[in-house]
Amino acid sequence: MGFGWQGILLFFIGIFLIHLSLWYFFMPWYVNRRIGRFQNELVNRHYNEVEVMYRKMRGWRHDYHNHIQVLKVYMELEQYLQAREYLDRLDKDLSSVDTVLKTGNIMVDAILNSKLTLIQERHIMVDATAIVPEEIAISGIDLSVLIGNLLDNAMEACMEISDEKERFIRIYIDIIKKELYISITNSMVGMARKQGKLFASRKEGNHGFGLIRIDGIVEKYNGYINRQTEQGIFATEVMLPLIQK
Repeated sequence: MGFGWQGILLFFIGIFLIHLSLWYFFMPWYVNRRIGRFQNELVNRHYNEVEVMYRKMRGWRHDYHNHIQVLKVYMELEQYLQAREYLDRLDKDLSSVDTVLKTGNIMVDAILNSKLTLIQERHIMVDATAIVPEEIAISGIDLSVLIGNLLDNAMEACMEISDEKERFIRIYIDIIKKELYISITNSMVGMARKQGKLFASRKEGNHGFGLIRIDGIVEKYNGYINRQTEQGIFATEVMLPLIQK
């Protein structure tokens, strides 16, 4: 005795509902797992960048006495040209490890200065102003992930520009009306494209998760994010309330 067409139809509907249920329950878990893995990788990378910067600073300070002795010898021998050249080399070396910004917040200082070092190494013009309270109702890790992602995206966009003179990033962070205001503006090739209401990533893989992570942190703190683009420029504004309800 056969099932008849009604039985076959019910069978396929059942299979479809099973697959739909698996997709509905499995996909959020899968995406959250991928995002969690991405965040861990990102935090580790930011930590390594900060560690490299401060290791350079400690090394320079360790050699400070030796540099002074070398300069004293040059001066005693009246070798002023050699002394000047030596100072120029020291100045160039120090500029790569110097703390560029002091915002008032240790975590923001660490991530900003490590990223600014990378930006300068990539020959990108940068204009940065930042003021952040020492104690705010925002996790240090979340701040690091948010700012790090924004600046990574800005650097990646700038590096697509072949003419180094056209590369720039502007950073402005301040407190406005009891909210932490973050503005990142960068040059880019052409205009960013949209997929629906959202801007699409230019890179596949983890870069897309970076955008998701930014939006997730903004949503977590009941904040606001605005992205705008025009020919050759992309800008992101983020506002996070400092008083969490």
